[in-house]
Amino acid sequence: MASEDVVGKTSETAVSTIVNLAEEAKIAREGVKAPSYAALSIFKSLVAGGVAGGVSRTAVAPLERLKILLQVQNPHSIKYNGTVQGLKYIWRTEGFRGLFKGNGTNCARIVPNSAVKFFSYEEASKGILWLYRQQTGKEDAELTPVLRLGAGACAGIIAMSATYPMDMVRGRLTVQTEASPRQYRGIFHALSTVFREEGPRALYKGWLPSVIGVVPYVGLNFAVYESLKDWLVKSKPLGLADNSELSVTTKLACGAAAGTVGQTVAYPLDVIRRRMQMVGWKDAASVVTGDGKVKAPLEYKGMIDAFRKTVRHEGFGALYKGLVPNSVKVVPSIAIAFVTYEIVKDILGVEIRISD
Repeated sequence: MASEDVVGKTSETAVSTIVNLAEEAKIAREGVKAPSYAALSIFKSLVAGGVAGGVSRTAVAPLERLKILLQVQNPHSIKYNGTVQGLKYIWRTEGFRGLFKGNGTNCARIVPNSAVKFFSYEEASKGILWLYRQQTGKEDAELTPVLRLGAGACAGIIAMSATYPMDMVRGRLTVQTEASPRQYRGIFHALSTVFREEGPRALYKGWLPSVIGVVPYVGLNFAVYESLKDWLVKSKPLGLADNSELSVTTKLACGAAAGTVGQTVAYPLDVIRRRMQMVGWKDAASVVTGDGKVKAPLEYKGMIDAFRKTVRHEGFGALYKGLVPNSVKVVPSIAIAFVTYEIVKDILGVEIRISD
């Protein structure tokens, strides 16, 4: 009997919680603020975004490292020549652990980055939608693709700026090999070393092309993903949407399409960002210095100078070095991130989804 009472009380509590969450969702949709669950919803949304970022990055860590190595390696001393050859070379020279070098630091960066990015997007979307409805006088107006692009860009810039020093040292940790003259021992050692030897401004090397690249990359990711979802739900082509819900496979496809568009447009800026992050690293890894052979020009006065020198010394194609492994990486990475985010939010019982 005691066990039955416990089960009964647990069931009542669960039902009560579900009813309360449903009421909160209704209140939120009607535009009335519900303070009782505000802090909990924020926390859950941040957790969902963090889990999504960590899972997606870990799944494609070997391709992420290879991409960065291809972006910054000395053109006069080629070690990594293609996706398959590059992965085999890393495996042969550094072993299995070499494939995941820098992944711990990447996860430490991407978890708060993704959490802030997803949460900022939802908050920016609400604010932009409220202003749009005020200006148009239409209470039932919805976000347009252009407005979603603006919300996504704002979210990306906020998240990237908040965690940029971690991304900067993560690039160096990822590039260094066993042949490096000096090893960064970890993220905190790298941060303190760069701060001490190169100054605080060095932690933001490559920040400008990163900000510029965020607009098309993150903005288009969100805009394409959300627009595709809305179109599929409303038009229901080939029966892909059932009762206004999309399957995980369909969401995966939407995320893949969004990732492809975003990364193709913004990729040259990502290459320039990585190269600027290597400037001033006197103990640069052998992959950058070319084992003491003829060195590529690593000194850039700024973003424009980096573009000019890269194209002059290596040709226009250098702006797309590492695009193949990045294409293989970014499509499942973005797709897994979006789907994981919404699944975790469902599990945690968060009432507001991205599309809301």
